[in-house]
Amino acid sequence: MHFDRNLLLEMLHDAIGDEELFIVSLTVSDSVLPKVTVTLDGPQGLAIQSCATISRRLGRRIDEHYGEESAYSLEVTSPGADQPLTDPRQYPRHIGRSLALKLADGTEKTGILTAATPEGVEIEEVIKQKTKKTTLPAAFYSFGDIKEAKVVISFK
Repeated sequence: MHFDRNLLLEMLHDAIGDEELFIVSLTVSDSVLPKVTVTLDGPQGLAIQSCATISRRLGRRIDEHYGEESAYSLEVTSPGADQPLTDPRQYPRHIGRSLALKLADGTEKTGILTAATPEGVEIEEVIKQKTKKTTLPAAFYSFGDIKEAKVVISFK
């Protein structure tokens, strides 16, 4: 059983319909029972209900195209809190939260996300020196310079 990834993407776009969601990733495992994993996100995040609806719609389309006896598993999910942000559209809803950036030049910056544009993000970097924390003025980092960005989860 071989899935055509481009065809799956097309089916997925149909399944999303007019919901305000975007595809973060679509992977197909290469195993006896292929697993189709879809990761979606949206400006407000992703509701469990949307996952279920899109999963049903996509499952129906896959069955229609590949035959109902085709064996595969399907998972529709949202990025976990520990997953790096991979799409510029994921940033705006994290404004006000702490963000850890790994830049292409190898440096790391952690600070409060103050703005997000289609080109990049602005963060107020927090520097810890012994017992003192200093917050620097907001600085802009373009997506081209960011190798990885993660929301810092605080359990305080």
